[in-house]
Formats: sequence, structure tokens, C-alpha cells
Amino acid sequence: MMKDNNTTYRIFENIHDVDISEQDILDYDPEVLDKLLIDHTMSAKARTEANDPTKVVNIFWATSDYEDAIKNEDGEVVTEGYRYDDEIKPENITGLFRRIVMPRVLKDKQAQIDRTKDKAEVFTPSWVCNAQNNLIDEAWFGRKDVFNREIVNEDGTHSWIPTEGKIVFPEGDSKKTWKKYVVDNRMEITCGEAPYLVSRYDTTTGEPIPIGRRIGLLDRKMRVINENVETEKEWYAMAEKAIKHTYGYEWQGDNLLLAREALLYTYIEYFMEKFNEKDEEGHYIKDANGNLRVPERRKIVNAARWISWNLWQMDGIKMVVPDSCDKVYKTNLWGEKEKMVCPACQKGEMKGHIGIQCIIRDWNLKKPKDWQPKPGEDPHTQPWQKIKFSSLLNNNQTETEDDEI
Repeated sequence: MMKDNNTTYRIFENIHDVDISEQDILDYDPEVLDKLLIDHTMSAKARTEANDPTKVVNIFWATSDYEDAIKNEDGEVVTEGYRYDDEIKPENITGLFRRIVMPRVLKDKQAQIDRTKDKAEVFTPSWVCNAQNNLIDEAWFGRKDVFNREIVNEDGTHSWIPTEGKIVFPEGDSKKTWKKYVVDNRMEITCGEAPYLVSRYDTTTGEPIPIGRRIGLLDRKMRVINENVETEKEWYAMAEKAIKHTYGYEWQGDNLLLAREALLYTYIEYFMEKFNEKDEEGHYIKDANGNLRVPERRKIVNAARWISWNLWQMDGIKMVVPDSCDKVYKTNLWGEKEKMVCPACQKGEMKGHIGIQCIIRDWNLKKPKDWQPKPGEDPHTQPWQKIKFSSLLNNNQTETEDDEI
């Protein structure tokens, strides 16, 4: 049974925590965690093969970090569910195992070194993310220091000072309005925990970053929304557009989950920041019933679904599901399965890989007049919006509808 929408859940009490708790999400609503774990590319494949639109496949670990590191309550090593190729299931990351997935900065130093060696995992300081994101906005706005001014402190450390007041948009340019800014596409490649998209904390120091100082690409869109809307209805509509026009991909499943969670919590945080009053110490003021204003439950579930589409698991060089080129087989004349060799992998080429092509979603694609559902497709999920990521590089896009803003 769906629980009521009060704010006594830990997901809201702990909304600013650096280490997001999957248990908090599960306790609030299991559907939210299910959405954050789904792999839409592999789910589509499973549905087609089984001709069953209910089939669901989750993202997989794509790292061996957890294979011999997880122990049960008896101190025994748990391997099942934590191998490289295993899907990440809710039961793997909640209950007794609620704290096994955590941001890189909170992992021990040896684990950080090992991940750097294995997958070249190196996270960028927030001041560098900010400087590079500022270059994007400088090009879009035609001026510098739109959201903040970069500074170097006396001790040589880098930082920034947020601009005061509302963000000013170019006058007389219908293509440069605040609404156009919100729907301008942004993507972070090989996103890790998505520090370029959302900046809830500095990924190299672990220090939380207050909303007023955040510098991510989605943060900037959300700031603009909070400065320009008045009602919850307006906020929901524009926040949806902001998420649907913000993308990223990542190889390792644990990083991808952290990134998806960070975007979802950012969505909730900006709503709470907009619609709650604060006391002198900056804490949100609860109503007479002890509640805060938080997003509606259905809105949070939907946000998790949009995010799971826009942040996906992919080998960014090959544009396929990680390692999927090594798992393609054919049947020979004797009915035996033979492993196929990927010619693109052999040649080190970017195109032509035989692995599973990653599917993403263009939320503005029009429904073709001659569209017919394929096996396993549910027409209510707008399958015509689902495209291969590789098609973007080949400019094989279908006609899209502009956002009506």
C-alpha cells in the first residue's frame, strides 16, 4: 500500500547527506529505488526476446570491487549478487548491506587507488568543474561570470563567489530566455558520480556544498527555475524539462547509481529550498503538524524514471553496454554456439561494434504516422522516443517537437 506523503521519512530528514542511503529511499517508496536501478537498454532487449513488456533488467556492477568484500551477519563472504556481471538488486544495497555503495571520497585510500588503476577513475575538484561549466555559460550568454566569479584564495586554493540576485538573460532575444536555458541540452561524458551535473559535495574533499553555492549544469538550471517560478505547478513542469534535457553515461554500476541518486536528491532539495521558509540559522521551518513541504510522491517516482533514462550505463568509446562485444555468440552448422569476434574491437575502431547498442530517450520526438509496436513494446511508454545513442553521431535523428515554452 502506498504510504502517505508526510515528511517523517529519513529521505527528507537526511536530504543534504553526502552519502545517500539506499535504505532511506527504499523505506520511502520501493518503486523509487527500482526506477533508479533499471537498465532500459537491457530491459528492452529482454522484453523483445520474451515478448513480455513487464521484463526488467537492472544495471550491473561492472566492477570486481565487491566480489570478496561483502560479509553477512555471520562474517561469511557473500559472493552471490556482487560479482562483476551481477545486476544490482535492492537487496544487495539495503538492510545489512545498506552502506556498501558510497561516494569515492568516503572509500578507503587503497580502494580509491585500485579503482584509479583498474578504470582510470579520477574525480575532478569542484572548482575545476565550475570553471569548465562557466565556459559553457559564457558561450551561451555571451558574457562572463553569469552564475559566479572564480577566485584564488590567499592560500592558493581555488574557489568562487556566487552572483547575487536573479540571473539576467539577454534582452530582446527569444532564443535566450530562462526557459530556453532550462531546455538546452547538457551532457557529462564518463560521468562517474556526476560532479559536472550536480554538486551536492566536492568529490575530492567530501565537503557538502550548500545550494546557494552549487555549480553543476543541472544546479544552474534549477537555480534559474527557483528564481522565476511562483507555483508548485510551474516548478514541476520546468523541473521535469530540466531533468529531461540533462544527460550522462558511466561504465561502473555503483558510480551510475550514485549519480542517479544525486540528481534525484538535487530535484528534491531545490523544491524544498523554493517552498519552505527558513529560520535565522537557515533551517527549514516545519508546519504545525511537524511537516515540511516536499515534492509529491508521484513526482519523485517520475523524476527517478526520467533520470534512469538520461543517465545510463555505457562504454563511451564503443557506445555499447560495457563488455557486451565479448558476449555475442552464433550457432554453427553443428548447432554449437561459437563466440563471435568483434572486428571493431580488433581494429580499435569506434564504430561497428557487435555489442548491445545503448538506447537513450529523446523526449521531444514525434510519433511517426506509420509507427507500429514491436514485440515486447508497450505503446503507452512512447517507444518512438527511444533511439540508439550511436545514431546521434551519425545525425540519424527523427523530427522533434520543440519545447512549448
